[in-house]
Amino acid sequence: MRDTTDIDTTMLDALARLAVRVGLNLQPEQELVMTAPSAALPLARAITAEAYRAGAKLVTPILADAEIARARFVHGHDAGFDHAPGWLYDAMARAYEGGAARLALVGEDPFLLSDQDSAKVGRANRANAAAYRPALSYISEFRINWSIIACPTPAWAARIFPDLPAPEALARLADAIARTARLDHDDPVAAWTAHNAALASRCATLNAARFDSLHFTGAGTDLRVGLADGHRWQGGASRSRNGVSCNPNIPTEEVFTTPHADRVDGVVRATKPLSYHGTLIDEIEMRFEGGRAVSATAGRGQDVLAQMIGTDAGAARLGEVALVPHSSPVSQCGHLFYNTLFDENAASHIAMGQCYAACLEGDELTPEDIAARGGNSSLIHVDWMIGDGRTNVDGLRAGAEPVALMRAGEWVI
Repeated sequence: MRDTTDIDTTMLDALARLAVRVGLNLQPEQELVMTAPSAALPLARAITAEAYRAGAKLVTPILADAEIARARFVHGHDAGFDHAPGWLYDAMARAYEGGAARLALVGEDPFLLSDQDSAKVGRANRANAAAYRPALSYISEFRINWSIIACPTPAWAARIFPDLPAPEALARLADAIARTARLDHDDPVAAWTAHNAALASRCATLNAARFDSLHFTGAGTDLRVGLADGHRWQGGASRSRNGVSCNPNIPTEEVFTTPHADRVDGVVRATKPLSYHGTLIDEIEMRFEGGRAVSATAGRGQDVLAQMIGTDAGAARLGEVALVPHSSPVSQCGHLFYNTLFDENAASHIAMGQCYAACLEGDELTPEDIAARGGNSSLIHVDWMIGDGRTNVDGLRAGAEPVALMRAGEWVI
């Protein structure tokens, strides 16, 4: 099977420029911590060169290899699955505390561990989430400029296009990434400037409306999502607390905010499968009462779904609600990417688990402040899609008529 070096270097260079100049907006003399799968090494090299051209003080890459990761679950001893490299995550937290930016490259085989013991995978994920939490707080609280961008890789392409020859599958994935990243524009940086302005305008409208809750209706869905006290909508480029404006996700089509952990009620059905740590969870349906998922079923992946929402006390509550038009470029690709970075930008979605404190008004909020506003706390943050061309969304305020926000999956405001 061919590797990522068969991707046009012009495309990799364009992705690198986008990651550094738009995604991170890397500053002169700033350090960069970059994680990547080994299959994405050509893009990691291009990003490193671009970062140094932008004035980076130091780029520190941390590579993960699929076969090495898999070997743990094939040959590792049972007790080891409750252990994580806390020393590594502590070092990452220290780097962020010192002002380093964070970039994650994605492109892993989404089903690498699908044939392994799901209980062991779950235990390893919980251990990693707990160890990574101090470093993750710099991201969830938006204290640093950070971003995620994708690299086309053969293993990922083979999962999305299993019936195509390997070179054609890789080319199809590369084309999809290029289009959703707006590399098909004459000036991708300018295209992102215009796109960010449109998302900012949408957020301004929603922030001015000060809705108490959102009402989703659609095929099998009748869900009211209360919004956190003092919530604010975000989307596209945002200014992090270190003063740098960055695009956390490339691609991105969403505007999102923080739900109230205790004010979610009703039934909701997934409109797309969820790829979660090597397992495809399909036909998800949840019923919420008082903010908590009191029942959760899936036509496929039921055991993994139960493990996910049982991770901790906050895993069965919402940490994010996001609105995405059905006509988004990711949706128009017409296939599942098996990667949340893309699939969440194909449809309106909700996320189980940790909230984003950056979506709450005020600076330097303590965990107690966040909880008092209704923000949820958890080791996980898992997005799943609930919107499609049949979805309607209304904004609700006490004592006022509902305001139509989306009809048949498209914006009407």
